[in-house]
Amino acid sequence: MSTKDELLKYLRESDGAWISGESLAAALVISRSAVWKHIKALQEEGYEIGSSSRRGYALRNLPDRLLPAEIRQGLKTVCFGRETIEYYDETDSTNLRARALAHDGAPEGTVVVAETQIRGRGRRGRTWFSAPRYGIYVSVILRPRVQPHEAPQLTLLAAIAMTETLLERASLPFAIKWPNDILVEGKKIAGILTEMALEMDRVDYVVVGVGLNVNTPEEVMAEEIRDIATSLHMLTGKNFSRVDILRGFLVKLEQYYALFQDRQFERIRDRWKELSGIIGKQVKIEGLDRAYEGEVIDLDRDGFLILKASDGHLERIVAGDVLYR
Repeated sequence: MSTKDELLKYLRESDGAWISGESLAAALVISRSAVWKHIKALQEEGYEIGSSSRRGYALRNLPDRLLPAEIRQGLKTVCFGRETIEYYDETDSTNLRARALAHDGAPEGTVVVAETQIRGRGRRGRTWFSAPRYGIYVSVILRPRVQPHEAPQLTLLAAIAMTETLLERASLPFAIKWPNDILVEGKKIAGILTEMALEMDRVDYVVVGVGLNVNTPEEVMAEEIRDIATSLHMLTGKNFSRVDILRGFLVKLEQYYALFQDRQFERIRDRWKELSGIIGKQVKIEGLDRAYEGEVIDLDRDGFLILKASDGHLERIVAGDVLYR
């Protein structure tokens, strides 16, 4: 823990009471001028800290930012987010940053989070609208002990983790749309982008990126996506703690990832089917080279859709965009 984080810990534990600069300096074994420099740094990050020449310092309010110290506060994970959380006020893409870190050897559980992305990415080269300080844009580095063909299953468990996180915080009809979107009443509220690097016949690392529209008001949402996208705020009229949602997601993701590593994909698959509601639905799927139509009858062991065409033959859908009929 850095000196600045230790100082913040003391301020938190005081529960809003004043702590003298002398006491903080003694506890941290630094000078009073060094205490002041760390206080200034915290204030620049958005922490509202009162200061008095006679009484010292008091923490008044926490910033509405996805700062590492805030994410770790009360985080109930074993690995995810415990060691490294890379924070950006603005970046090109959290997935790009995470991939660079993973390439350089960053450990499993490393988290990259940003207040906004200027090149937020989705599947098939699409962009992800990243309203500054309204949403959650996060990527997590995984190093699973699996074969390459098993890696796409991680998209499914990430979708479950986020959907369950949202269900615990809002009574809304969240549903997973295969393979990587979360919808509410037909509008997208979250998207998942999973990317991996291979080393011979094994997976070197996987980056799971998630974009979630949390407090985005309608007037801030990009005009071209207002008819197809939504946010928790737009649906409820309320603002939600982004830090709380992110903490909850990391906990859920770690839990389902443990099942995945323990070769219990059947349990993940069953839960995905419960949350998707797609089984038994008539759909059209636009693939890379052709379109498919029929009834979704199952999700197979690899996480791909099994579609029954009108003539009765079965199609195994590896990739594509689902359109409900």
